[in-house]
Amino acid sequence: MKSTYLEFEKSIESLENKIISLRMANEDHPSLDIATELKQLEEKSEKSLHEIYDNLTPWQISQVARHPQRPYTLDYISHIFSDFYELHGDRTYADDPAIIGGLASFEGQSIMVIGHQKGRDTKERQYRNFGMPRPEGYRKALRLFKLAEKFSIPIITLIDTPGAYPGIGAEERGQSEAIARNLYVMSELKTPIIGVVIGEGGSGGALALGVVDSLLMLKYSTYSVISPEGCASILWKKQEAAEIAAETLGITADVLKKLGLTDYIIPEPLGGAHRDLKTTMNNVKYALKKELSKLKKESISSLLTNRYLRLMNFGQTTESEK
Repeated sequence: MKSTYLEFEKSIESLENKIISLRMANEDHPSLDIATELKQLEEKSEKSLHEIYDNLTPWQISQVARHPQRPYTLDYISHIFSDFYELHGDRTYADDPAIIGGLASFEGQSIMVIGHQKGRDTKERQYRNFGMPRPEGYRKALRLFKLAEKFSIPIITLIDTPGAYPGIGAEERGQSEAIARNLYVMSELKTPIIGVVIGEGGSGGALALGVVDSLLMLKYSTYSVISPEGCASILWKKQEAAEIAAETLGITADVLKKLGLTDYIIPEPLGGAHRDLKTTMNNVKYALKKELSKLKKESISSLLTNRYLRLMNFGQTTESEK
């Protein structure tokens, strides 16, 4: 697949195109001695990547989180889990393709894995509704949560959505109630729950899968009450202020870790998860294995108590004398 470059990666694009051209020339003319020039270009490209990715702004991180070649839920399922059996429908209205869920095996143990799914091409994006679930998607997730609890199966959620779909039909079918119901039920589920933000965690659409015992975030993922563009439209009446909004909102993994809203930051390959799929999958697998092992040692009563305390400790206040 041809690489897609973000606006701030244009210098990298130029260097990597030169590297590709040199390699192709070497294939056509093996006698050419281009090893030294190729090595210099590769070193320069890696150095430029470091310079860019070591100094990303929150707005740039949000763009990486939305990268069209970034791995989605189905990619993680196929690389990390085995024996996945997808379960469909909410038993009330319909099946929502924007949320994928089902039983799988992880390190020899049964797991219920549920996540948002975006699309790669135009046709699939329309089918998946760009990863924006409708009420039936959240009710499907709720059904699977309860099924996992019934059989004492740990739950892993993979979060990657711009937000819940705000269409008229979704509102008529009770979008806000479906999200609120998930928040309520997840807070009391008698089984371990791990959440992983793999891309963008947008608003209540993400939170409906995010009431967990342990929240992990990939290094270049985001988690926020609203998108930078949405915030800019409300506060400054123009989407051009999205960069300022991203900085103000505190949407990055590093900021959220400092605030205690996420528990662990999963490292990504240089340049983002899409540049080295194997390393990304290994990093996520290691983090999940570590967190699951830790949570399984806790009793259900301890798990519920800690989950409640975790929720109650969110937010910070500062008191000042008048």
